[in-house]
Amino acid sequence: MNKRDNLKRVIVDFKKLTPEILGLLVEKYPDGYDEEHIITFRNAKNELVEAVEVNTDDTKYLIKVSTKLVKTMENYDEDDYEDYDNDDPDAIQDPDIDVAEDSEEMDLD
Repeated sequence: MNKRDNLKRVIVDFKKLTPEILGLLVEKYPDGYDEEHIITFRNAKNELVEAVEVNTDDTKYLIKVSTKLVKTMENYDEDDYEDYDNDDPDAIQDPDIDVAEDSEEMDLD
């Protein structure tokens, strides 16, 4: 059995993103992530979720894909988080997003 199979799995929404996880994301995907990096699965509520994956020694993080995540990764500067603990989700602020960009995520049928 692969050691990676025994990792704790944690689904992370943008609101729960910490400086540590954001740093791991930017390290793994320095030029951003592509469609090929996105994994799709159903959560406990049977909702379809799209996420990108990063691992630590004991945890597999599945970070939900969003426009906010892309913008935050693009603007990442670790100095912005030096006054916060690595596990503080309040450190990550909502980026400024144009309404037109955000509506691309929504199904406006």
